[in-house]
Amino acid sequence: MQTVLLPQIDVDVSILKSLKNTKEEFINNMKLYTAIVLYKKNRLSLGKAAEFLGVDKLTFLDILKKEGVAIFDFLDEDIKKIDKEADELVELL
Repeated sequence: MQTVLLPQIDVDVSILKSLKNTKEEFINNMKLYTAIVLYKKNRLSLGKAAEFLGVDKLTFLDILKKEGVAIFDFLDEDIKKIDKEADELVELL
């Protein structure tokens, strides 16, 4: 895998103290939150977001669950359509 080194981000030490994070914890959290946001905004697939974070898909799904991120994001009209189709199937049975 080819990688690229991104620019350094300057963070005031007071921010780390407020967050009670070490430098390493802060970096890991930034990477985690970036992966989550890129996934939520449909910029990265589940697999690519997991790869970015350096974990497998199941681990990333578990992280999303712990962070309260919906894995399936249906619109209200989608849910109504699914519900209607399910009712129609039940009637056929």
